[in-house]
Amino acid sequence: MKLHKEGNLFIGGAFILLVIVYWLTRSYASIATFSLLILTTLLFFLIIYFFRKPNRIYHKVADGILSPCDGKVVVIEEVEETEFFHEKRIQISVFMSPLNVHINWHPIAGKVLYAVHHPGKFYKAWLPKASKDNEHATVVTERKDGIQILYRQIAGAMARRIVTYAKSHDKVGQGEELGFIKFGSRMDVFVPLNADIQVKLGEKVKGLQSILAVVK
Repeated sequence: MKLHKEGNLFIGGAFILLVIVYWLTRSYASIATFSLLILTTLLFFLIIYFFRKPNRIYHKVADGILSPCDGKVVVIEEVEETEFFHEKRIQISVFMSPLNVHINWHPIAGKVLYAVHHPGKFYKAWLPKASKDNEHATVVTERKDGIQILYRQIAGAMARRIVTYAKSHDKVGQGEELGFIKFGSRMDVFVPLNADIQVKLGEKVKGLQSILAVVK
């Protein structure tokens, strides 16, 4: 199993802590130190699991908007998008639990027109106000045919760090890595009103393998 580079510091820190607790258990054996060793070991393997990097096999879909992350669809609604388009769009939101893979990918290929990070609060990621009030990073990419899609990484109550690799004027491929959100989060995708939505509320989706919508 491969591990994502964003987890190096966390995994290294957890390993050092595990070694220290193991040494304490060997030197001062007791129920308390043994229990602490068990908890530290569990924490170490949970962190490794969280930062796993699966070998995700997928097929590029020219007209398709691929899911940019793993998780559960919690919002499908028509909204007024006020950050970039200033017009009505269909918002599709995917909530990622702490057990989901937290790598994020570009749902389409094209040129990045807009990439901005916004500081903010850390409300629970599934709440509607999290989309605007929480710390988030917004990316807008334009396909060769002129279709523009906005997608947003949103921090949650546990996720306190958003990593975004995209920059304005970058050319990105569908399925290329966008970034990483650490410890529970959400992604919003804003598609045109004429998009053919391919998912339903409550549906579990997989990044790069599930198609959220088709826009021709």
